[in-house]
Amino acid sequence: MDNKLESKKELLKKIKNIEIKATILSDNIFAGQYQSCLKGNGMEFSDIRRYAPGDDVKKIDWKVTAKQRKAYVKEFVEERELSVFLLVDISASNRFKEKLELITELVGSLAFSANKNGDRVGALFFSNQIERVIPLKKGKKHTLSIIENLLTINPKGDKTDITMALRYFGKVFKRRSVIFLISDFLDDNYEKELKILSQRHEIIPVRIGDKKYESLPIGAIFTLEDAETGEQIVVENYKENSSNININNISNGINLYVGEDYVKEISKFFNRGRVR
Repeated sequence: MDNKLESKKELLKKIKNIEIKATILSDNIFAGQYQSCLKGNGMEFSDIRRYAPGDDVKKIDWKVTAKQRKAYVKEFVEERELSVFLLVDISASNRFKEKLELITELVGSLAFSANKNGDRVGALFFSNQIERVIPLKKGKKHTLSIIENLLTINPKGDKTDITMALRYFGKVFKRRSVIFLISDFLDDNYEKELKILSQRHEIIPVRIGDKKYESLPIGAIFTLEDAETGEQIVVENYKENSSNININNISNGINLYVGEDYVKEISKFFNRGRVR
């Protein structure tokens, strides 16, 4: 019983620390950039009314016009509220302490920024299966729930299947959303599904990397174990510094590394302008 109580206290302490840091970042750093970069979802259909001189002919609803034999136009209103989804890869390669801390801080900062802006935020945690889905909601309590779920979830899968996660999201969530896809992208052949989903939603890939695992110094001999498959290989490097994995370059997204200033990289991305 004492161990359970101690674990609960430790969890609450972690959540509180992340809340403090994420709130400071979202309030002082991300807030203005978030609002200017991630504006409304565009224009949403509101009503149909009779055509009036001066109306834009592009807004004429030709089906209604043909049926009524009088010209009618569609009216639209700007959508102010965003739906922000955090698709988070929690496979074995992202469960290392340093990576998980970075991912959790990032998720907290983005969720608090969305909350501050009055947007609904949800999360989908995945490996090579859907691990947990947290529906879209508003409020601080909901934001803290996302962080707690990320810290406490025990994934059933070890590998990464980005295609599966994107396909699932596309089938279940039809309303246009801003999606932060957070992963180390140690997967193949997901680009087609990414392109299909981006036709409806705004997708921002966020790659989480650790440079000490991505290159070998001269003269190194290592036994490397794949965290997701358990496969071991011996790698020797006698010539020059080299990469030991095939790094996916994330275009139109964000590359973050453990131990580096992720705030700087997020700010640079937001400063590029509005997501399209």
